[in-house]
Amino acid sequence: MPDDSLILKLASAGPSARESAAAEIFARGRALAEPIVADWLKDSDLHANFNAGNPQMTVGFAVFPETFGEIRAANGNPRLADVPPDQDAIEFELHFAGGVQIDVLTTKTPGGPGAIARFLEKFGEGIQQIEFDVKSVDEAAEILRSRFNLAALYPATRSGADGTRVNFFLASRPDGRKVLIELVEK
Repeated sequence: MPDDSLILKLASAGPSARESAAAEIFARGRALAEPIVADWLKDSDLHANFNAGNPQMTVGFAVFPETFGEIRAANGNPRLADVPPDQDAIEFELHFAGGVQIDVLTTKTPGGPGAIARFLEKFGEGIQQIEFDVKSVDEAAEILRSRFNLAALYPATRSGADGTRVNFFLASRPDGRKVLIELVEK
């Protein structure tokens, strides 16, 4: 999880502070997901679905609404994603040098029953999910189910932000820690 100082630096007036904070958050997210995805990429079909084993990764982290506003303002008020109305999320992406991509998320209803609100209530601000672009969420989900005995959180692929198709997997790292992986089809 990012510590409070990294999240605050992402809202800093200085671009170099924002970039270094984003790079550290991204590195921490990568470290969480790599042991899981490295095992998945040993499967040739899944490897091909994950952009020939070089998947685009975005680290999604949840922040409280006031922090969300501060980060967004400090980064030039990036466009908000078009999130389906039934989902408890407001989000925008930040892109930095070296392929660093951060998805900043907050809840529409603080203290409500949505996934982001529950995450913030239970864990506070921090890495909530690691997103990977795939060619086909349905095919990847079937491979994960049949070959890795891993069930998707949703019985079927669903609509995601900005017209994407998504599904989520709560996957275990070798150390037993659970990581929420989102597969995204653009």
